[in-house]
Amino acid sequence: MRRTNQTIIGFVSAALDVVLTFLAYLLAVELRFRVFSGVVSVSMDSLGAQAVMWGYAALIVLIYAACHLYQPFGNTRLGRDAGVILLVNTLSALVLMALLFTFRLIDISRWTIVIFWGVSTLLVILKRALVARVRQTMRMKEQYLLHVVVVGNGKSAAQYIREIENHPELGIRVEGYVSGKPKEGLGVSLGSYEEIGSILENGNYDEMVVALEPHEISFMPLILSAAEKEGTRVEMIPMYSEYYPTHPTFESVGNTRLVDLRATPLDNIALAAVKRAGDLVGSAVLLVMLSPLMIAIAIGVKLSGPGPVLFRQERVGKNKKPFVMLKFRSMRTDIDHNGWTTDADSRKTRFGSLIRKFSLDELPQLFNVLMGSMSLVGPRPELPVFVARFKEEVPLYLVRQQVRPGMTGWAQVNGLRGDTSIEERVDYDIWYIQNWSLGLDIRILLRTAFGGMKNSEKLV
Repeated sequence: MRRTNQTIIGFVSAALDVVLTFLAYLLAVELRFRVFSGVVSVSMDSLGAQAVMWGYAALIVLIYAACHLYQPFGNTRLGRDAGVILLVNTLSALVLMALLFTFRLIDISRWTIVIFWGVSTLLVILKRALVARVRQTMRMKEQYLLHVVVVGNGKSAAQYIREIENHPELGIRVEGYVSGKPKEGLGVSLGSYEEIGSILENGNYDEMVVALEPHEISFMPLILSAAEKEGTRVEMIPMYSEYYPTHPTFESVGNTRLVDLRATPLDNIALAAVKRAGDLVGSAVLLVMLSPLMIAIAIGVKLSGPGPVLFRQERVGKNKKPFVMLKFRSMRTDIDHNGWTTDADSRKTRFGSLIRKFSLDELPQLFNVLMGSMSLVGPRPELPVFVARFKEEVPLYLVRQQVRPGMTGWAQVNGLRGDTSIEERVDYDIWYIQNWSLGLDIRILLRTAFGGMKNSEKLV
């Protein structure tokens, strides 16, 4: 029921953001023409413009949702949410301005859009801060607290109790725990599993969180029966939860229930389509914008020594399928190109060293993105020989191959590129795959563009 309520609250919050965004536009028009200019221009606030802004507001909220801004409030951070809102609003306003002045379907002044950007960002952030404050205040009051009893004293139970203690804003109070025998550090021991019936009958608990260990599974029927008799809601921490992904998927085969341990957000067709659409639009736009630079680099590569402009190398992509990755050639053609490069690699040409220093040699991979063998953001692709080696040495290595490899990735923007720990890279890559969102991709692209392209390789 709480999950259902959170969903309803999310829909209400999204609808309110649509209204606030549209009201921000009306306020921007008033400020631009009545307050700052002292004139009213009907054409600047036509029905067509209002219709476009309603659609824009709805689209913005869809992007917010893709960035996970409507998750339960206890699982979000206001600072992070404000940053995402600012980023999404800024990029969206720039795109809106470009489209309006390219196609000129309606007439909205530049200053109106600038004011609208500032007002809409401020209103949405203030609404979120106000709602979070009200909810936190209510949750801290005794009459709104959720009183919980924990069943179990193992690792999962201890972790749950610790998380509740660290996050009082959730409004949950653990009144005690029930276990086979008392254990220090978990709070108040209410009794044993055999006493669960009387514990629930004599206590005033809103919910029971079951966190049994595998060897205690025989107590489950007794515990659930007692909860049903007293009408106590039950939530359960799954056994072996440490092996579960961030967003597990549950399926059924007849009466058998299954958990997909490798489910990812991008298994969702709609989300995968959103990411692919972003790759298509992003790579096409970047190819047009960067074409003068890419032509200049191609000339530089040709003048740096004999050999082709482009370097082609087989890499392993999504679902372990090989593909040919493109780069500007940065090394001599008379040596072996297999293996990672080092700081003072004698294989690099002078010009190649320069473009590698700023990752400009990787720009032709935009064609790989456009053709679908790569994504703008994802785990970096490796040579087949390294994949064959690392899958034997590094746990979960091939989980990376569930998604398209990327030109940049979460590991790369966190400093793991070149000759660095492959285990750490895999950890970052798997976290990215399990926690993918459009907002995360945008963050990674911005971090790459503003400081993430320069690497530690030395110039030769």
